[in-house]
Order: sequence, then structure tokens, then C-alpha cells
Amino acid sequence: MTPRLPVVLATALVLVTVGCSPVQPAGDAPGATSSQAGQDVFGDPADPAQVKAGGTLTVALSADPDKLDPTLSRSLYSRYVFHTMCEKLYDLGPDAKVVPQLATALPTVAADGLSLTIPLRQGVKFSDGGTFDSAAVKTTIERGLTLAGSARKSELGPISSVETPDPNTVVIKLSKPFAPLTAALADRAGMVLSPAAVAKLGANFSTAPACVGPFKFANRVAQNSIKVVKDPQYYDAAKVHLDAIEYRIITDSSIRSANLRSGDAQVADSLSSQDAPALQKDSTVSVLQSQSLGYQGVTINIANANGVGNPLKQLDTPIAKNPRVRQAFDLSIDRAALVKTIFNGLNTVACSPISPKSEFTSEAAQACPAHDPAKAKELLAAAGVSTPYKVSMITSNNPDSLRLAQALQAMVKDGGFDLVIKPVEYASLLDQQDRGDFEILQLGWSGRVDPDANIFNFVGTTGSQNVAGYSSPEVDKLLTDARQSTDQAQRIKLYGDVVTKLQQDEPLIYLYRQRNLTGVSKKLLGVQTYPDGVIRTAFAGFAK
Repeated sequence: MTPRLPVVLATALVLVTVGCSPVQPAGDAPGATSSQAGQDVFGDPADPAQVKAGGTLTVALSADPDKLDPTLSRSLYSRYVFHTMCEKLYDLGPDAKVVPQLATALPTVAADGLSLTIPLRQGVKFSDGGTFDSAAVKTTIERGLTLAGSARKSELGPISSVETPDPNTVVIKLSKPFAPLTAALADRAGMVLSPAAVAKLGANFSTAPACVGPFKFANRVAQNSIKVVKDPQYYDAAKVHLDAIEYRIITDSSIRSANLRSGDAQVADSLSSQDAPALQKDSTVSVLQSQSLGYQGVTINIANANGVGNPLKQLDTPIAKNPRVRQAFDLSIDRAALVKTIFNGLNTVACSPISPKSEFTSEAAQACPAHDPAKAKELLAAAGVSTPYKVSMITSNNPDSLRLAQALQAMVKDGGFDLVIKPVEYASLLDQQDRGDFEILQLGWSGRVDPDANIFNFVGTTGSQNVAGYSSPEVDKLLTDARQSTDQAQRIKLYGDVVTKLQQDEPLIYLYRQRNLTGVSKKLLGVQTYPDGVIRTAFAGFAK
């Protein structure tokens, strides 16, 4: 074993977040509880002496989660639910470090980087009564690599085999070194599924998901609610205080805030920039906040005519065929004005998938195209496009997303574009993006520390969420080299080169990074959110 490789895998390549999300403008504001404006407030674990047993927690969610199947899921909101019922081989700590969860230690990595050995917890049961062991891990990882429509395939990388030398040990073999693998196993790719449920339900696993967790799936009403109940078989059940958690879908941020104030909900996700200041001054509410490591942006459909995962087919539209048209769209957007006027200066400008807080950042990674509508019109003329050039954009139909869409509509008009807004339900938006049924898509990614997870899935030719249908041999090589390197300086250079190329081709135009804001009733203790924005409620409880 080389002395540096485990350090890289365990720290530098830590996964922070996973999940797509529609824009929910959020940010800090004066009067933040227990915090100065802009300071992270993750929340504290519950003191068992201060919480009572029992009760049902109600969480107001800003969007309906997609499939409750970790192999297929793509939304941030499903991760809120998975946190309570689908534990992973590894988890994320508040310091953005990977820690064991269903594993008992970080992987032992072979000197050549082609083998990871993972020790597993013993005496653990799935919610359906089955035994958690290495065979279950093997089943889960192989499903992630082979299931049609898997969103995990490109996250798992070049796995050649999964071996089970004994029930408490799993060995993952790679055909090539793959630096981000430990990070991937700290999220949905590492959520271990019940083999019995997989065998019984197949691709319909989401109808009755069975994993290891403090809670287990109870029921779901589409577009309305999801309920999980305490699992008495959970290996650490003594730490679970609540009887049940109900997630209610409330897409309007003002209504979520009203439910929080009235007590009809005890947690509300994605607070709006309009509501946050008042809630931070409310003595009955705490506001948890963190700076997102992800981004909000717009994706251009270039060659996703057949649906994601199918052979690419070039769309016959100017914006799909000509990068100058996409560059013109980017130049038409005033990111600084967007952040200032739409989000009250609470979010920050973003021009790449790499956060300035990432240890992989660089000057090239933070370069930003200037706002220049006159230049945009020149590019459209050079591309032979008559103005105003009409393009359509699908976006989630919640009020905050619509405000963003309308601001973009006004901005790009000055650059020669006539942007038509097409609002759809969030679940429908995810379906449309996968089918390639869009021209432009407004959607975000909740972000990870390791840039691979923010980039490869979305712009790699074989990326499982490459809904743009973008393909660049140059970008593919840069990303592959970065995946296989354990030299941080080299990876920083490679990712800077990736950003430079993406800003030339413009398959995805990055707009801004938001602050994650979660409202929590002070009658509830133990709710936490880390930089990934996922609301951690599994070990919360009502105050005595």
C-alpha cells in the first residue's frame, strides 16, 4: 500500500452532497439565530436527557422526491428520506470527512490502487428481516453497475468485480485506479439494499424499499406525502426517539414557512430569501444554514434526442448545433445582478462546477465569462441566427424557480434571445430531462467536494446524468486522467482545463451557488444539516 493513497481517498476525495434540485433561493440574513449572518449553523445532536420518546415529526418538503430507489434516484429530496431508512457503507461528518457507517473502517487500498477491502458491521438486519452481509453489498454494487437507467453506474467507475471472501468483508476490484470511489460509497451508490427486496421487486424496488436504517418505509401518496416509521430491528434503535416521520410536499416556500410558524410542520427545507430574515428573528424557530458546494444552472440539450443513456443524436436547432449560440446565451446573463436583485445578495456567483471552497479550486476553475449582451448579439449574427432567437426553457413550477426564470427571460432579451418559460412539476421535469424532451433546462446540483462527482456524470460522454447529450473526447480524457490520478496538484490542473473547455462548448451554464437554509421548530432537538444540505432527522426528538 502506498502511504499517500488512503489519505487522498479518505479526505481529499470526500463526498459532500448528492442530488439534483430545482432552485430554491436561500441565504443568510441579519438576525440569524446563534450565528452571525453568513456563518454556518449545522445544528447539534440531541441530548437524550432532554428529549422524550415518541411522536411523529412533520417535515415540509419543497418538492416531491423522485423514486425511492438509491440506484435510480436523482433528486436531493429523496436523500432526505434515504437518510432515515437507507444507511450507507460510509457517511459524511460535519467536518466534511468520510466516516464509516455500515462499514467499520475506511477502505484498505492496495498499493496499485486496483483493490479496496472494506470491513462490515456484524449483527445488522434489513427492515425486512434479512441479514446485512458482504453478499448484500455485492448485490447492491452490481445492481448499480447493471440496472437499466442506473444513476450510479458512472459514479462507481471501472469496477471489474466484487468479491466476498467472508460475510463481513467485501473486496472491490478495479480495472483502473479510481480516486473518487470511497466518496461515491458515502452516498447513494453505497446505500445497501435488501437482496430479498431486490429479487422480489426488481426495477420496482421503490414501491417497497427495504434497507438498513433507523426507520423503515410505511407508505407514500404521490405529490402529497411519504411516511417512515421506527424500525425496531435497527442495530442502534436505542438512539431513535421518534415513532415516525412524515414528509409533506409543500412547493410554495411561504406556505412552508407558515406551516413551520403554526406548528403544523416542525421542519421546513429550502427557506426562501423572502422568508428567512423574519424566521431568523422568530423566537420559536431555529434556522440551520450552510454554504452549498453545488450550483444552479441551465443545461442545453445538444444531442439528447433519444433519452439519457441511449446513443447520442444531434438536435437540429441552432443552440444545439452551434457553441457560439450557447456562448451568446451565457454572455447575456448578468450573474452579479441576478444574485443581488433576485436573491438579495444572499447567494454567490458561480461560473463552474467547482466551489471556491473546494481544495481542487484554481484560477482557471473560477474564471467567469463577462456579461456582454452586445457581444452576444455579434455571436448570434456570426452564427447566422436571426434575432430575437426564440428558445424554450423548462423549469420547476414553484414560485422561487419561476422568479429566477423570469429574471433570466428579461436578461437574455438584451442579448437577442426570446426565452419562453415552460413550468412543470418537479417530478415531470426529471422525467422530461431524462427523455431529452427539452431545449433548455433549469436545474441544480447539490454538490460534492470531489469535482468528479460534480462534472463527470453531467458532461462525460458516458455520464449517467448527461442530459445535455454532450460529448467531447478532450473533456473525457481530462476527466479520466483526473479520476485515475492521486496527485492533487495534477487533479487541480486537469479540472481547471475541464472548466476552460466547458466554457467554450457551454453544454451547461453555471449561474450561482446558494445557501442551504432549513427552518426547525425549537420544540424539536437534534436536527442537523451539513454542507450537503441534507436534513438529518433520524435521531431527532421532541423536547421534554
